Amino acid sequence: MLRSIKQLYGDKLGASDGEIGHVKDFYFNDQHWAIRYLVADTGSWLPGRQVLISPHAFGNLYQPGKLLLVNLTRKQIENSPSIEAHKPVSRQYEEEYYRYYGWPCYWEGGGLWGVSAFPIYELPATPLPIEPATAIGPQPEHADAHLRSTQAVQDYNIQASDGIIGHVCDFMMDDKSWAIRQLVVKTGHRFSGKEVQIPVGKVDRISYEEFTVFVNLTKEAVMQSPAHDPASVGVAA
Repeated sequence: MLRSIKQLYGDKLGASDGEIGHVKDFYFNDQHWAIRYLVADTGSWLPGRQVLISPHAFGNLYQPGKLLLVNLTRKQIENSPSIEAHKPVSRQYEEEYYRYYGWPCYWEGGGLWGVSAFPIYELPATPLPIEPATAIGPQPEHADAHLRSTQAVQDYNIQASDGIIGHVCDFMMDDKSWAIRQLVVKTGHRFSGKEVQIPVGKVDRISYEEFTVFVNLTKEAVMQSPAHDPASVGVAA
């Protein structure tokens, strides 16, 4: 089923032994259009720290209510590799992160999630030692240029082949594979325009310098795209 990313912001997050905060943001890969991490705001529990949670910890996101449960303990999350909120996510950090949890790396293999088309959900049968992660050697700042924040891209202009037609206002995600399937575009006036959905396959590129998403559609084609009905969120993808 398709889920609205925007509607997930603010949802509470629960580990196997207690609450851990709420949903703040998502990081997605703009080549494969897959959500790679949920960004948790841990509030007073881990003040000043940004916590990333892989979809592997959720499996299928089809969970009723406003509490999302992860297959981890609070201690595992607390001792996971730390990342500073003002710095981008580097591949070295991701390698350390996946090694800590024992999940397969999504960049190794032919599937959307490396060895599979879906997150694996279960942790390895042999528990990993719960030890604070430590950095080994110098930490390069080579960020994944294709790993981006949904909060940041929201409100980017939509540039059709013949001009600007609106802006991004939401993302529709498959709750099983965590793949983004549709962009929700607000056309016309920011307050009175209508919302339509366009497939991510129609996106040519995203310019982060121009805050613009370029699509290979005319303005008329965007306007004639299927209307977005928030009440229909949760229907079969």
